[in-house]
Amino acid sequence: MDKRFWICGLTLAATALVFGFLVHGVLLRADYLALAHLFRPREEANAQVGWILLAYASLGLGMTWLYRWLPPPVRSKRWHGARFGLALALVSFLPWHLLAYAGQPFPLSLALKQIGLDVVAMLLLGLLLAWLQPHRVALAEAPH
Repeated sequence: MDKRFWICGLTLAATALVFGFLVHGVLLRADYLALAHLFRPREEANAQVGWILLAYASLGLGMTWLYRWLPPPVRSKRWHGARFGLALALVSFLPWHLLAYAGQPFPLSLALKQIGLDVVAMLLLGLLLAWLQPHRVALAEAPH
């Protein structure tokens, strides 16, 4: 794993963390506060921040690693990245939120908001990954 992999992976992880905060810490905050009795108390939750960082590092590095296994896009990098983000959302966030809804007493409206917002976040992460071009060998190729 070269320097470009680590830069792309950590950039994606940091961006995913920001998206996660915006989705779950800002946009869905009121929904979660209404269900506060189902979550850890704030002090206990704050003590778990290391696991959150590990989860987003895993997401960013894992997405980058998988994207590098794909052949480089022939035509539109943008749509290649968006399709990749959508595919990952369909095998990760979508089933995860549906399973959480089935097993936890969350309202369906919350599950649908989580799914919609997380799918959009994954599409944007796929677009960012395509823009970062982790297939490229050099970080900045000098003109010849």
